[in-house]
Amino acid sequence: MTNFLIAPSILSADFACLGEEVEAVIAADADVIHFDVMDNHYVPNLTIGPLVCAALRKRGIEAPIDVHLMVSPVDRLVRDFAEAGATYISFHPEATQHVDRTIDLIRELGCRPGLALNPATSLASLDCTLAKLDLVLVMSVNPGFAGQKFIPGSMPKIRAIRDRIDSLAGADNAAERRQIRLEVDGGIKLENIRAVAEAGADMFVAGSAIFGSEDYASTIAALRQALADISE
Repeated sequence: MTNFLIAPSILSADFACLGEEVEAVIAADADVIHFDVMDNHYVPNLTIGPLVCAALRKRGIEAPIDVHLMVSPVDRLVRDFAEAGATYISFHPEATQHVDRTIDLIRELGCRPGLALNPATSLASLDCTLAKLDLVLVMSVNPGFAGQKFIPGSMPKIRAIRDRIDSLAGADNAAERRQIRLEVDGGIKLENIRAVAEAGADMFVAGSAIFGSEDYASTIAALRQALADISE
């Protein structure tokens, strides 16, 4: 069975009590805490920085923190988030001049590198990088705002990336000694999470679907139930 991960996005949390919100979703059986980092430059919104990540670690949050950098330039914030306690750090290939160098920087700083692909971004950026990644993040909405609807055209891209990841099976390289996660972010809800998983995703960012619900534990349990019995 596939080891699916649920990653609530704090972009939809109540920032007036963010520490309590994060503790609540972890207690409700979330696997990963997702950070949407926006700079009002690469995307038309401004959100959070590494001080928030560091504050959660100082509070005692031990769950993996998945940082999605929607910023340009990238490398300075990579270092800052690594020092603040990030686990995964993903970035957009359009946001850096040297994709391979940024991937190496993330790993050198002790984090797991990921590449994030917008709805209109081709898969060409994976041609020379996939085996070096721990994560591929498919944006199933255009980045910049919470609460958007899932773009159905994302499904072929998810399937194509799953095929690429699976094609590494049996290869004698570092990629085969770890699991490359296929994460989807944007409009993930109870009604579509199973179809997205069947397309090949194994890590799911859910913001409003979780933080907008009255009972985080029941919502996460329902999401997991929708994923039951899906084979690799």
